[in-house]
Amino acid sequence: MRVSVDISLYPLQEDLIPPILDVIERLKRDPDLDVATNPMSTQIRGEYDRVMELLQTEMKITFEALPKAVFVIKILNNPIAD
Repeated sequence: MRVSVDISLYPLQEDLIPPILDVIERLKRDPDLDVATNPMSTQIRGEYDRVMELLQTEMKITFEALPKAVFVIKILNNPIAD
């Protein structure tokens, strides 16, 4: 089953941009996923199991690196645009 995920990271620190770009670059390294960005969020499309595995890994890396951070995630099954 394919899913589409809309994810936003809000690092609770003064220098916001580097941690956000770091997560986006790590997401883009996975050849099984389609990753697109806009000023407000990043969209990830791929197979459910792979997307969830990657999100779990990347969120853990981010939470371990940042003292405080918020992820906002919306997940859509059966995305219209693939």
